[in-house]
Amino acid sequence: MSVKAQRLALVLAALVGAGAAQAEEMRASEARNFIAGKHFSYSCFDGTTGNGRIYADGSVAGYVQIGGSGPRRYVVLPTGTLRANGDRYCASLRGLPFEPCFNLDRTSQVSFRGSISGLGFAYCNFVRRGSRSELASTYRLRGVRASAGED
Repeated sequence: MSVKAQRLALVLAALVGAGAAQAEEMRASEARNFIAGKHFSYSCFDGTTGNGRIYADGSVAGYVQIGGSGPRRYVVLPTGTLRANGDRYCASLRGLPFEPCFNLDRTSQVSFRGSISGLGFAYCNFVRRGSRSELASTYRLRGVRASAGED
């Protein structure tokens, strides 16, 4: 898979979140506050899975496994990749001939669903995960030792 396709998949995955029956649409500023700096795992309509962070500066860093099989790849997208465009949250990717915008629906206190505007079938479900210290505590409680830098 090309680097462009991997980047687009990560952006889609980063914005398309965990769905439930009572979804509440989020505008760009609300979405940024709900998402920025937090760690999310995600699963998408096509089987793609992963986890990562969307930062307040619009950069993205995380892992993606296209189609849910094959190698997990670490992908970093630069500052300004994700940004508000009016009330919409959109992506700017070099080499992509258009700027996709997203419908973001909050589905719980810790989850959201994202889909490409106009393509409701192309969605990802996101669930917020705990901080590193919370993860380390969970692993210790289960008797598993957390390694340094693990997220």
